[in-house]
Amino acid sequence: MVGIKPKDAVPSAAVKFFGAGMAGCIADLITFPLDTAKVRLQIQGESQKVEGANAVKYRGVFGTITTIVRTEGPRSLYSGLVAGLQRQMSFASVRIGLYDSMKQFYTRGTESAGIVTRLMAGCTTGAMAVAFAQPTDVVKVRFQAQVRLADGGRRYNSTLDAYKTIARTEGVRGLWKGCMPNITRNAIVNCAELVTYDMIKELILKYDLMTDNLPCHFTAAFGAGFCTTVVASPVDVIKTRFMNSADGQYRSATSCALTMVKNEGLSAFYKGFMPSFLRLGSWNIVMFVTYEQIKRGMTRTQQYWESPL
Repeated sequence: MVGIKPKDAVPSAAVKFFGAGMAGCIADLITFPLDTAKVRLQIQGESQKVEGANAVKYRGVFGTITTIVRTEGPRSLYSGLVAGLQRQMSFASVRIGLYDSMKQFYTRGTESAGIVTRLMAGCTTGAMAVAFAQPTDVVKVRFQAQVRLADGGRRYNSTLDAYKTIARTEGVRGLWKGCMPNITRNAIVNCAELVTYDMIKELILKYDLMTDNLPCHFTAAFGAGFCTTVVASPVDVIKTRFMNSADGQYRSATSCALTMVKNEGLSAFYKGFMPSFLRLGSWNIVMFVTYEQIKRGMTRTQQYWESPL
């Protein structure tokens, strides 16, 4: 990321890699209920086809959270958290932690990176992250989407049970279900999120609007969260529907998108927009602010241990 002063030590690739994973986990811990609400709202149109035309169960972000707490208990808001944290440790570490390294790779080690180079770096690390973390994302979405049955049972009993059940009933390929729409989504998300954050922060520092500190990181992260939500919501809805679908329900992600348009109209692509924005906006703020502080803290610690007594 931009903003390192000459007197500051540049964080190593390892610091960025592990720092991004830690920051992603902290952001997930804080914003997970909003993500669960977003998933429930995104798949609601599918539920109506099964339960009946008037079966609108969730209304609005906080209405959805209230309904989940009332009918399933507060713990349901964190259903899939273990898989979510597993996802962030592998996912955020790659797509965010390796972003600067990928920029340097495309610029052959120089510090000057244009918009095209940044977009290429964002697309590359986003695709790489999906290749590593797709099974954790599938399990996370399945857990968030499942509703407690009348007898108190659930579709999956634990995170490990979910991995085993999906692999047994749908094959190993089931764990990579929705991989292509997820690669598309994360290429878009990475470009909108990282590149926007990078450029807003660079402009703020260039024109001396703020110093390279928490208010600057907060402003850049908020802008990145809003831009990301607007751009990525349609692909995010398709990804959620496709990964949560029963085996054979949709032939492909394209089939899923066409079915949505036919049954629910174009507005279906922005279902759950408010929870998406609340989640992405707050997630970006927590993640980037935490990430910047973790990088500085780990770099200073590394300097302290490496400096002679």
